[in-house]
Formats: sequence, C-alpha cells, structure tokens
Amino acid sequence: MFDRLKEDIQCVKDRDPAARSTVEIMLLYPGFKAVRMHRKAHWLFNHKMFFLARLVSQRCVKKTNIEIHPGATIGRRFFIDHGTGVVIGETAVIGDDCTVYQGVTLGGTGKDHGKRHPTLGNNVLVGAGAKVLGPFTIGDNSNVAAGSVVLSAIPPNCTAVGSPARVVKQNGRRVDKLDHVHVPDPVAQELCILRAKIKYLERQGEKNEKEQEPVEQTDDDSIYYI
Repeated sequence: MFDRLKEDIQCVKDRDPAARSTVEIMLLYPGFKAVRMHRKAHWLFNHKMFFLARLVSQRCVKKTNIEIHPGATIGRRFFIDHGTGVVIGETAVIGDDCTVYQGVTLGGTGKDHGKRHPTLGNNVLVGAGAKVLGPFTIGDNSNVAAGSVVLSAIPPNCTAVGSPARVVKQNGRRVDKLDHVHVPDPVAQELCILRAKIKYLERQGEKNEKEQEPVEQTDDDSIYYI
C-alpha cells in the first residue's frame, strides 16, 4: 500500500512542474485524491459491496469533480492533471504510467452490456477535452491530442488528432510528451494537398492555351488550331 502511495506521489512530481512538495500533492491535488479514493471504491466493488463502492465514488465527485466508476480498472502511476470534468466508465481499463488531462471522457457509445468502454495501453497520454468512446484499445505509448474524438482503435506508438480522430504520426516509440499546440491537422493537410493540385491544373491549362496556334484561315473567318 505504501509503495503504491509513493508511486502515485512521485508520478505527479515527475509529470507536473508545478508540484512543489509531497504535502501539497497529498492535500491539494484533486487528481491524486481521485486515484486514491478510486482504489478504495474498486476494492469494495470487487468484493460485491456495490452500494458502498458507489458511495465512495460519489463522494469523490463532490470533492474533486472527477468521476471514476468503481468498476474501472486502473494501473500503476496513473496521473490526472487538473482533473475537472474527467469521467471514466465502468468497464474502462487503464494501463500503467498513463496521463489524462481535464475534461477527458473514457466512455461508451450506447446502453450495451459487457465491455463498452475503452482500454488504454501503457504510457498513453490523453489531452484536455478529448473523448474516447467505445470498447476498443489505444495502443502503448500513443498520444491523443486535446479536443479529439476517438471512435476506433489506435495502434501503438501513434499520435491521433481530430474529430473523428485520425492517426497523423506512427514512427517508433514516443520519446517525449505530447506537444498539445504544435500537432498536425489532418483536415488542413488534405485541403493544402487539394489546393496544390488545383493550382497545378490551372497552370497546365494556361500552358496548353498558350501553346495553341492558328494554322489556317478560311473565307468564313474560321480558325483551326493544332
């Protein structure tokens, strides 16, 4: 238990440059409080004490504005930065060393029973306001950019951007954290490609017009071109 506590504190220090002390993290960080309270709620849930589990979960919501269903499975060193508005569903599974920011939803797409929430692999980062909806997997070491809406699986070692999210990078293991500002926009990239093709076709049309020359003139003033 104490090893887990030390890990949870250390992961906050490692990932949040604003963290100044252990006391500050334990008393004032809502993400840390939410993870610790979820551990208790999850233990109660696994021992069939569902009412008490939900009671602990709802107390967590009132204190932190972070809602984690007691049935969600969360790995080690999970960090919720800021945390306001984070929602994690019952059948969500989160691997080790994951990070989510404020406004993230790990939710379902309907009222189906069984596995209906996403699975995050190890070392996954989900940016602020992103929505991950459905019973699929986001692979190890992948990033989901802020504001993205993920509706299908993402392979390992990728960066996904947009609504619906598209993979824009897949080049080996992530070596640093996601830059939430300078991420490619797949829609803008496609528009740039289309604009370049249109300009090319316009130049070709102008070139063809200039190459046409009159070769014969008849009595009715008709002009014929090559």
